[in-house]
Amino acid sequence: MSSSDKNPQASDLPTNQKTPTDADTSAESKGTTHFGYKTIEKDDKISMVAGVFHSVAKQYDVMNDLMSFGIHRLWKRFTIDASGVRPGNKVLDLAGGTGDLTAKFSKLVGREGKVVLADINSSMLNVGRDKLRDKGLVQNIDYVQANAEYLPFEENTFDIVTIAFGLRNVTDKDKALRSIYSVLKPGGRLLVLEFSKPEHELLNKAYDFYSFNILPKMGELVAKDGESYKYLAESIRMHPDQETLKSMMDNAGFEQTSFKNLTGGVVALHKGYKF
Repeated sequence: MSSSDKNPQASDLPTNQKTPTDADTSAESKGTTHFGYKTIEKDDKISMVAGVFHSVAKQYDVMNDLMSFGIHRLWKRFTIDASGVRPGNKVLDLAGGTGDLTAKFSKLVGREGKVVLADINSSMLNVGRDKLRDKGLVQNIDYVQANAEYLPFEENTFDIVTIAFGLRNVTDKDKALRSIYSVLKPGGRLLVLEFSKPEHELLNKAYDFYSFNILPKMGELVAKDGESYKYLAESIRMHPDQETLKSMMDNAGFEQTSFKNLTGGVVALHKGYKF
C-alpha cells in the first residue's frame, strides 16, 4: 500500500534478509520500523511497500486464490457475516485493494447505504475500481486514496470499518487504529482480518515452509515477482500476534475487543466497538 504513484520495481528493493529476534520486534522505535525482516527508516516504508503493491496489483486476485487455495473467500465471507452490516449503513473498506469486501457490502447496504473503498496504493485502487465497475457496482461506492494513519473523513462517519490483509503493511499501526476509532460512529465497529500466528507448532512449521519456499516461487512464476512475495511472507511474521493486536485495539479506545482464529490461527478476525 502506498500513496505514492511512483512505481518502482521489486528488484529496486533491498534484498538483504535477517531473521527477526526479540530485539528486532521492538524496533518500532525512534525513526525506524520494519519492512519484512529488515529494519528501515519509517520515512522509507511507504515508498517501499508501494513498490510491492504497484508490482503485484494486476495479479493480486489470481495470486490470492492460488496462495490460499481459495480459502480467502471464506475468510472474507466470515468477516462480512460478523460485521452485522444492515441496509443503510455506511462502511469503510480500508486497504480495500481489489474490492472483494466492497462488492459484498455494496449489495448489503443497498441504495440508502454507502461503501467507501479506500487504499493508499493507486494501482490497487484502480484495479479495484475497474473490477467493481465491470460488475455493474457503481451506485453506492466511492473510491478514496487514503493513508490509514491519517484518514480524510470527519469524526463519527462510519457504522463499520474493515481492514483485511492491510494492517500489517501500515507503518504506525497504533496511529492507524486511533484514526479508525475517530471516524467510527458511537456504536460502530472495527473488523481486522489479518494473517496471524498458527495455534499449533506443527501447523506453524508447515506454514513457514510453504511461505518461504513455495510462495516466492509461485510469485515469480505467476506475477513475475518473487521478491515481493518474500516480503509479504516476512511481513506476516513481523505482524503482532492475536493477543498483542487485541491489546493495541484496547489501547486505541476500542471496547469489547475479541478475536476469532480461522484456519488454525493462520488468519484471525479481530473485532472491537466504539461506545
